[in-house]
Amino acid sequence: MLYTTLNNGIKMPLLGFGVYKLAEGEACMNAVKCAIEAGYRSIDTAALYENEKSVGQAIRTCGIPREEIFLTTKLGNPDQMNGNIMEAFDASLSKLGLDYVDLYLVHWPCAPYHISSWPIMEKILQSGKARAIGVSNYQPHHLDDIAQTSTVTPALNQIEMHPFFTQQSLRAYCRTHHIAPQSWSPLGGERPVQEQLFAAPAITRLAAKYNKTPAQIILRWNIEHGVITIPKSANSARIAENIDIFDFALTVDEVAAIDALNRDQRVGPDPDTHR
Repeated sequence: MLYTTLNNGIKMPLLGFGVYKLAEGEACMNAVKCAIEAGYRSIDTAALYENEKSVGQAIRTCGIPREEIFLTTKLGNPDQMNGNIMEAFDASLSKLGLDYVDLYLVHWPCAPYHISSWPIMEKILQSGKARAIGVSNYQPHHLDDIAQTSTVTPALNQIEMHPFFTQQSLRAYCRTHHIAPQSWSPLGGERPVQEQLFAAPAITRLAAKYNKTPAQIILRWNIEHGVITIPKSANSARIAENIDIFDFALTVDEVAAIDALNRDQRVGPDPDTHR
């Protein structure tokens, strides 16, 4: 595993395991345990995923010390818009059955609520119950807004990113402001976009060269950019496959060839309108 250091000095694995759409219950718990057994040490959930209880149970019973697992969860949109931020955080901790999280994110900006939410996020950080705080799906103007009054710069911005939507300018903004970028839907989301991405000649050529799958090539592309990434799967073979990307490296030209696939195609909502 490779790690990056967030702007407050905390180390975070560059590759994590996402649990979006994994329903609460045994299947989710088993998937998280499978990921931890495969070597993942970063788990990403959210209040909106409604599976925090299973994620927490898996972490508590996996046999790995809690301090070795980097856990992220997120503030839900309704709680942000209703101003129930501290209550929502406490509810997430209760569902997880844990004393702290490593990273707490505002899931969507939901403008203009992102402005009033950030001071409460800073209080959560000060409480010691979150080791770092950050945001998700923020555009530069959202980040500029909170910078006007903030005392803590977000440690991370989790954004949609894949070779069809490379987000180069947003990533550059984050780097300039010492905010770590993290990609969700790194493999292009659901069909048919993912199928098109996996079939792209720039991807299949590299998969053949390195004897890797298209998914592994794309995840390695994230790593070469220094972008934290969180693929998800409920399939044990794919869970193991997705972490098997640390025995090869792409060249600068190969990374550029994948960059060239960009067509500014979102597979998720627009952060400026999503609620």
